[in-house]
Amino acid sequence: MGIRNKISPGYVYYLTLTVVEWIDLFTRPVYKHLIVDSLNYCIANKGLRVYCWPRVLGVSNHLHLIAGVDDEESLSDVLRDFKKFTNKALVDAIKTGAESRRDWLLNLFWYAGKNNKKIRNYKVWQDGNDAKEIHMTAFLEEKMEYIHNNPVKAELVGNPEHYLYSSARDYAGEKGLVNIEFV
Repeated sequence: MGIRNKISPGYVYYLTLTVVEWIDLFTRPVYKHLIVDSLNYCIANKGLRVYCWPRVLGVSNHLHLIAGVDDEESLSDVLRDFKKFTNKALVDAIKTGAESRRDWLLNLFWYAGKNNKKIRNYKVWQDGNDAKEIHMTAFLEEKMEYIHNNPVKAELVGNPEHYLYSSARDYAGEKGLVNIEFV
């Protein structure tokens, strides 16, 4: 998998993972919970450390994270595995669920993967990960505020901690859906 920015071991990154063609995919709770469950799996089993996340922003076609990995792990490898698993799980959910856009989504994901020898049938995620290494506290705080306030800007909620699919809940003293580590 190509990487837009080099990911070095031992650092924390502001990451963006994007759905192919910026398709608004995460419109149903089942898709959101696949992401939550996959993040928690990677945290428990692959050394992923998530410090800040929302499911997606005001639009439902990408995921932001502030994350790193245990020293012996590779963040690139964890992200590759996360995307590979969620790619298959999301396509299966589209095929078997009550999805009014089933044919349209499957056709777009099939088309995105048809000329890629690494893809068998469908491609949900764009290649690479936009990864910005976090060196300064000011940059970290800026990105955390950006991530947590996007559901407010999108008028999904009035306060960041009210958005179910965000670590803003954890930072407000409530238990969120993803097992984050506090900064």
